[in-house]
Amino acid sequence: MSESTQTTAFELIGGEAAVRALVDRFYDLMDLEPAYAALRAVHGATLDDARDKLFWFLCGWLGGPQHYVERFGHPRLRARHLPFAIGIRERDQWLACMRQAMAEREIEPALAQRLADAFFNTADWMRNQGG
Repeated sequence: MSESTQTTAFELIGGEAAVRALVDRFYDLMDLEPAYAALRAVHGATLDDARDKLFWFLCGWLGGPQHYVERFGHPRLRARHLPFAIGIRERDQWLACMRQAMAEREIEPALAQRLADAFFNTADWMRNQGG
């Protein structure tokens, strides 16, 4: 299969509508589930900006439209997250919340595992606290 005909994770998930639904479920869970309280506490009073930014970012990260880059330039994820205390607990809650959202949105299991592995690498790199 040539590079130009490879199916992206963005396409496998179902495009923009499916990415939006995943992001919305992720933030709904963060807002509702006590298990994600430490993660929710890192965010502001409203999750609206975070919802949009994660949606825009994930579209491009998954191989779809580069909405985030078009609006803000290079993601510079670690630099943009330095003002927030992110330790092992926040990392693990982010990952658990995303795994739950992927399961509830019925992302195909092999793709969900591939994404979970990639999310772990990024989330672990984002840590700026020991615990």
